[in-house]
Amino acid sequence: MDERRGRDSIRGHTEFMSIQRKTTLASDGISAEAVAYYLQQHPDFFELNPRLLANLSLPHTAGSTTVSLIERQVAVLRDGNAKLERNLNDLIETARRNDRLSNGVHQLALRLLGAEDPAAVVNALGTTLRENFMADSAVLVLRMPAPALEALASESGFLHLADPADPGLKAFQTLFESGRPRCGHIRDAQRDFLFGPGNDQVGSAAVLPLGANGEIGILAIGSSSSEHFHPGMSTDFLERVGALAGTALQASLDGG
Repeated sequence: MDERRGRDSIRGHTEFMSIQRKTTLASDGISAEAVAYYLQQHPDFFELNPRLLANLSLPHTAGSTTVSLIERQVAVLRDGNAKLERNLNDLIETARRNDRLSNGVHQLALRLLGAEDPAAVVNALGTTLRENFMADSAVLVLRMPAPALEALASESGFLHLADPADPGLKAFQTLFESGRPRCGHIRDAQRDFLFGPGNDQVGSAAVLPLGANGEIGILAIGSSSSEHFHPGMSTDFLERVGALAGTALQASLDGG
C-alpha cells in the first residue's frame, strides 16, 4: 500500500509539474489555475495526502473566524440542497395550481353541457368562476343581441348587456384585435367599464375576448391582489375558458 501511494505521489508530482509549465506562472512560481486544474483532475489528492488537511482552513465569510475545509464543503452542499428544495417546492406548487385550474375547466365544461338556455349558461359560468377559480370579482359583457338575457342582466351584477356602438368598448380595441386574454393591471377606463367607476379593490385582472375579435363580448376576472394576474403568466387555461364560454353562449343564443 505504501509503495502504491509512493508511486501515486511521484506520478502526481510529475503531472503537476507538467500542468504548471503549461499555465501562466504567478509571481511566486505556481499559478492558482494550475493548482485548481490539478485538484479537479485528482479529486483523491487529499485522501492520498491526509496530513495536508490538518493545516488547511478557509476564512468564514461572516466573520474573522475560520472553518475547516470539510465544514465549508458541507455548508456549500447544504446551500445547494436548499436551492434544489426550493426549486422542487416551486414545481410542486405549480403542478397543484395547474391541477386546480384543470379541474375548474372540467367543471365548467360539465356545467355548460347541462345548461339548457342562455340564462343557465350565464349562471354556470358565474358559478364556476366563483367556486372553482376563486374569482374576487367577475363580469360578463355581451356586445351581441341577447333579448333572452335582458331580465337576467337587470338583476345580475355579473352579466351586462352592451350596445355594440358603446364608446366604452373602444378601450378594448387592441384586446379584440389580438383575440387573446390579457393579464395584469388594467387601465382606469377599462376597469370602470367592466367593474364600475371607482372599483379600486380590483388590483389585477384577466380579460378574455369571447368569439372572433371579441364579437360575442368580454369575460373579465378580477383579483384584489395586484400580483395575482400578471403579463408573464401562462394564458392556456384562460383561453380554454374563453373558448368554452364563447361557444356555449353563441349556441344558446342562436338556439333561443
